[in-house]
Amino acid sequence: MTLRERLEQELEDLRTTRDELRLRVHLGKMDAQEQWEQVEKQWQHVESKLKVVGEAGREIAEDVGEAANIAIEEIKEGYSKLRKLL
Repeated sequence: MTLRERLEQELEDLRTTRDELRLRVHLGKMDAQEQWEQVEKQWQHVESKLKVVGEAGREIAEDVGEAANIAIEEIKEGYSKLRKLL
């Protein structure tokens, strides 16, 4: 599995979690809203980085891919915190 394929799979898994949590935040506790907004900023950042991976040369793509991996892990942690709040 290539770096891009792995990142796309990670993002697809996160997209599913994101959709579920968006609904729960909307219907649930308002104190989760702040956590949601923070994680949402990270989400936007990762999505933009993945586009760069697809368009960049191999060396640049690897650097961007590593940054995206770190951000993905932060998003997972943020979603985990949201689940606990809800």
